[in-house]
Amino acid sequence: MKFPLCFLLAAALASAAAPPKIHIPIEKYKLDNGLRVVLSGDNTLPVVAVYVVYDVGSRSEEKGRSGFAHLFEHMMFEGSANVKKGEHFRFVESNGGSLNGSTHTDYTNYFETLPSNKLAVALWLESDRMRSLNVTAENLANQKEAVKQERRLRMDNQPYVGAITEKWPEMVYKNWQNSHSIIGSFEDLNSATIDDVSKFFKTYYAPNNAVLTIVGDINVADTKKLIQNYFGDIPSQPQPKPPDLTEPASVSASFDTYKDPHAKVPGVIVGYPGPERNSDDFYALTILDALLTGGDSSRLQLDLVKGKRSVIQYQGDVGWPFASADDYRNPAQYATFLLYNPSFQPKQIVDDYQGEIEKIQKEGVTEDEIHRVVTLLLVSKLNQLQTSLGRAQLLASFELLDGKPEEINTLLDRYAAVTPAQVQAVAKKYLTPERRTVLAVLPAPATKTGAPATEGGF
Repeated sequence: MKFPLCFLLAAALASAAAPPKIHIPIEKYKLDNGLRVVLSGDNTLPVVAVYVVYDVGSRSEEKGRSGFAHLFEHMMFEGSANVKKGEHFRFVESNGGSLNGSTHTDYTNYFETLPSNKLAVALWLESDRMRSLNVTAENLANQKEAVKQERRLRMDNQPYVGAITEKWPEMVYKNWQNSHSIIGSFEDLNSATIDDVSKFFKTYYAPNNAVLTIVGDINVADTKKLIQNYFGDIPSQPQPKPPDLTEPASVSASFDTYKDPHAKVPGVIVGYPGPERNSDDFYALTILDALLTGGDSSRLQLDLVKGKRSVIQYQGDVGWPFASADDYRNPAQYATFLLYNPSFQPKQIVDDYQGEIEKIQKEGVTEDEIHRVVTLLLVSKLNQLQTSLGRAQLLASFELLDGKPEEINTLLDRYAAVTPAQVQAVAKKYLTPERRTVLAVLPAPATKTGAPATEGGF
């Protein structure tokens, strides 16, 4: 009997103390025009995921052109030479598939999941808009308004979002490339011209600045022919210069307050500059985060939510709020957002949170705790690896950020190799008050202009 990959992985995890040894087949190559291709076959189910990621995000933008990466996520669904406006959705959904796209600080992605006999549909759609996107005055004007409306609905009129997506980056980063808003400002969107947008498309939406990942029920030889037919003759462009993301070496503590007219419950964000991606410290800090915030047995849940009842709920990650450990790119923060009982003050919450870290710094952690959180992470990754789209996302991230999609097969080993001593060491090295940034988010009436107010002090 042929068992699905997810069954084999879960069985291996349940039957062994060591992490399951997985082997996801990978074939990586590059077209003459520079398009990087990653293929991974799995014939368990007649499904295929097509995932295209462009190496351009908000950190690639120029001053005065904030929001261009996100604007282009919208523009990419406005039609191309052979696909009319709105037809991308119709072609995918009428063939039994689903699709989406998203903008990240470091990349923009587009993906389709379809029955495997419809692979050519997705490849045709993605290649047509890579080759011949309809960058017109009408489409640009429409999408400017769509982005503005999205900002009004999803940012300006939602609790905590302004603090998280705009105020927080400005606090933790000094370099504008890292600190400005992903969605951009109205002023920059209004000033965008057809020439600006055409230049952006030609610079960043070229095959040599993209990764195409296909995972699922494929015949590799036939898939390669389809890729060559659809993408092979798209011309490459001069490789864009990577943005300078350098931050000052010196780090100091800071605190500020954000008064949010939409918030009903106060919160605090606590963050620290994180380690280099893929370093031993990086994996140890990921385990430390899982120990603090992962599951019902996490330290924050037991000590602050159920114990002191100071915290109501929380979320944290290596790379929060714009990335996770999988797509973390330097520089980035380790940060946690905590909503708390209004009868407490923000300083009390920060002290409680830092107190949990100090326990680890002084007392360390046990082997049992490490085993619990490693198991939690392994189960999370195995769940992601169950789906063709989940595997495609991981493979694309490892290729784009590291040039090594094969890291998907050693990821579980890196987590399982973390020791209690390493967790204690990263707590001492990175999570100190001297390196800490804190933003208190407090409910408050709107100002006369309707905008949230900010003030300093702790």
